[in-house]
Amino acid sequence: MATRMKAAIFVEPGRIVLDEKPIPQPGPLDALMRITTTTICGTDVHILKGEYPVARGLTIGHEPVGVIEKLGSAVQGYREGQRVIAGAITPSGYSNACLCGCLSQDGGHGKHGFKAMGGWRFGNTIDGTQAEYVLVPDAMTNLAVVPDDLTDEQVLMCPDIMSTGFSGAESGGVRLGDSVAVFAQGPIGLCASAGAKLMGATTVIGVDGIAKRLSMSRAVGADITIDYHAADPVEEIMRLTDGRGVDVAIEALGTQGTFEAALRVLRPGGTLSSLGVYSTDLRIPLDAFSAGLGDHRIVTTLCPGGKERMRRLMEVIRAGRLDLKPMVTHRFRLDDIEAAYELFSNQRDGVLKVAITP
Repeated sequence: MATRMKAAIFVEPGRIVLDEKPIPQPGPLDALMRITTTTICGTDVHILKGEYPVARGLTIGHEPVGVIEKLGSAVQGYREGQRVIAGAITPSGYSNACLCGCLSQDGGHGKHGFKAMGGWRFGNTIDGTQAEYVLVPDAMTNLAVVPDDLTDEQVLMCPDIMSTGFSGAESGGVRLGDSVAVFAQGPIGLCASAGAKLMGATTVIGVDGIAKRLSMSRAVGADITIDYHAADPVEEIMRLTDGRGVDVAIEALGTQGTFEAALRVLRPGGTLSSLGVYSTDLRIPLDAFSAGLGDHRIVTTLCPGGKERMRRLMEVIRAGRLDLKPMVTHRFRLDDIEAAYELFSNQRDGVLKVAITP
C-alpha cells in the first residue's frame, strides 16, 4: 500500500491547495476510509476566506463517502471493503455531551476561542475528507454502512447538508399544519424546506434570489417561493399568512439580514431555528423581538452526527421520500479541487453542490 496521499490543505486565508500528506494509520478505535466521493461545503468557503479559523496545514472537508480500507484493532461489527459514510460531526459516544443526549457538542470547546464546536472534527480540529483517505475516529459510533442499492451521489448529502437541513425543522418543532418560512435556498435551506414538509408543515415558503434555487425549492417541497429581488420577503410572508406570521422560520445562510427577516415573520410564540454560520456579531431589533415579550424561541443546531442519524437519513432516501441527486450540479476530480473551490466559492454557473472523486 502507498504511504502518501493527495489532500486539499489549508495554507492561509485565500489559499487551499492540493498537496501530499502521509496516509494516516488508525488507532484501536479508528478506521481508515478510502474516499470515493466527497464535496465542498459553505463552511469550507468560510475557512478559505479566513472567516472561520483553522490550523494551517489542515486537510479540509467533512462529508465522506467511501470504503473501509483498514480497521483499528478494537473495532468490531465492520469489515474491510464495506461501503460506508460518516457524519460531518463525529461524536465519541461516551463523552459527557453524548451521555446528556447532545452528540453534536462532544468535545466541549472548539479551537481558537469558538465554544460548542467539539463534535465537528473533520476539517476543523483533525484532518478532513477532501483527500484520498481519511481517518475516522470512534469508528463504531460513526461508520454507517451504505445499502447496496444506493449510489455515492444519493448519500453524499447525508453527512452534513441533509442532516443539518432536517435538523432546522426538527429543532424548530415543526408540527402538522404548520407554516414555515426558510430563508435561503442553498443546499442546507433546500434540505430544511424538504425536512419541514416531511414533518407535516402544510405551507412551506422558500426565500431566495436565484431562479434555479427557487425551482429546486419547489421540487423538494416548498409550496410557495419568494424571489427577494421581486418582493420584500417579510411583507410578502405576512401577506400570505394574513398578518399572522409563520409558526417556524428557519435561517439557513448566516447573515444579519436573513436572521432579522426570520425574526420579523414569526407569529407570537413562534420559533426561529438558526442553521447559519455567522462571521460577525448579530443584532436583535427591539421591535422584531417584541422587547423580549413575544414568547419567541431562538434555537441553534449543529449538524447531528453518528451512525444512527446517518442510517435514518439513508432510509429516507431509500424509501423514495426525497431525491437529492439533482443537488449535485458539478463534478470534479480531486486533482482539480482548486478549480472546484474557485467555482463553488464564487457561486458560478448555477452551482449547488460539487462531487469530488479521487
